[in-house]
Amino acid sequence: MAGQTINDRLLAARHSIAGQGLAKAVCKATTEELIGPKKKHLEYLVRCTNEPNVSIPQLANLLIERSQNTNWTVVFKALITVHHMLCYGNERFTQYLASSNSTFQLSVFLDKSGVQGYDMSPFIRRYAKYLNEKALSYRTVAFDFCKVKRGKDDRTLRTMNAEKLLKTLPVLQSQLDALLEFDCTSNELTNGVINMAFMLLFRDLIRLFACYNDGIINLLEKYFDMNKKQCREALDLYKKFLIRMDRVGEFLKVAENVGIDKGDIPDLTKAPSSLLDALEQHLASLEGKKGSAANTPTQSASNRTNVKSGVSALSSTSTAFGTAASNNRLDHAGNGHIDEALRQQALAEEEAAMNQYKAKVQSPSSGPSTNPFLSSPTNNANQPIVDLFGASSTTTSTDNQPQKASDDLLQLAGNPFADMFGAPQPAAAPTTQSQNNMWMTNGNGFAAVPPANNNFVTDNSFSSVFGNQDSQSGECFHHFLFFFLAKIVFSITC
Repeated sequence: MAGQTINDRLLAARHSIAGQGLAKAVCKATTEELIGPKKKHLEYLVRCTNEPNVSIPQLANLLIERSQNTNWTVVFKALITVHHMLCYGNERFTQYLASSNSTFQLSVFLDKSGVQGYDMSPFIRRYAKYLNEKALSYRTVAFDFCKVKRGKDDRTLRTMNAEKLLKTLPVLQSQLDALLEFDCTSNELTNGVINMAFMLLFRDLIRLFACYNDGIINLLEKYFDMNKKQCREALDLYKKFLIRMDRVGEFLKVAENVGIDKGDIPDLTKAPSSLLDALEQHLASLEGKKGSAANTPTQSASNRTNVKSGVSALSSTSTAFGTAASNNRLDHAGNGHIDEALRQQALAEEEAAMNQYKAKVQSPSSGPSTNPFLSSPTNNANQPIVDLFGASSTTTSTDNQPQKASDDLLQLAGNPFADMFGAPQPAAAPTTQSQNNMWMTNGNGFAAVPPANNNFVTDNSFSSVFGNQDSQSGECFHHFLFFFLAKIVFSITC
């Protein structure tokens, strides 16, 4: 349930900008999303077929254009949209498809993008063939078999004359064959797209076979009044009817296995085998074959009795299929019971994902978090707090040792703020009286220069220039800092 793709959104936005509402609706109904076309989009397109200002050729061409896409989902949903409009839309749409040369050229369609594309491509080819046959049958007989009247007295195929009936039933058989060639099993209905196509085909099957059964009943009732050629064609049509009845039974079993209610599946009652024997004997009597016992009046009456019993059995089938065809529950079910189950499953998965997300948001500490503000603060209780204006409380063994003045040229040893505000001022160094020793002078009153040693500069000479580290190390810096701070305070207050 990935939702609409970027291509779907861009295409819809392009049609919106261009003001092409009809093209946007077609695009919305045929997205790459792996679900059937949404009901609101289908209903909008059905309403468009009833509007006089909507171009039916443009609408049909837009759908045919979407069926030429390389993505199997888009093609399948385009065919489903066309089928839905053939069933529920205005007859103008069906007339245009039947009269135009625009058909679905999908006999060689194959989506190689993935495994699912390979699996769905055969069903797309069969589905397109059925829609083409549906349009062709409308072009041939000028009416839709799925929309004809199915009453007991005014049924179209029950009141049709023999000559027209023999021409109409082959067309109906061809359309029914194309539908039964879809030939899917319950295990192959794995997504919402093919499920919706199956539901539309199931709807058409009920109506087609109801008409087919009515036509065969009419054919049997007129069988003994036909000539030899017509009887031969009628017998051939009846044999094909028996084969298609078995295939229809298999289709109904698949519908029952995938979850369609048994009340929506009609009962299929087969005619007795004696009916076929009676028809063959009557044809043999018309052809004048030797050894045929159908020429006797007794056998002829028996054949008519068998035909009546067969017609009675087929009438019960016609009633069951007619009731199922008139049931509107499948029409209002949208995508059918199959898609309803898938929808419930998708809602359950979405609810589980939402609950998992809520649990993760409410308890962020349960898993690794990348948000630094959600992480717990580190324990800094054992780390010392730096006090800029307090005296240093932690001393090492090296602090007690005397330091030379040359070891700290930039006055960085210690806290100058603590020295200024908290440390006591160093005591003044006592002055020493110079001794007036004649032996220490050079005779002219000046002191003799002591002999130089090997050091480049001594500690005493360094202290005499830069001051003593112990007594005068911070005094010059303190005075400078004091006057500097006083100047800043004075400038702020002024």
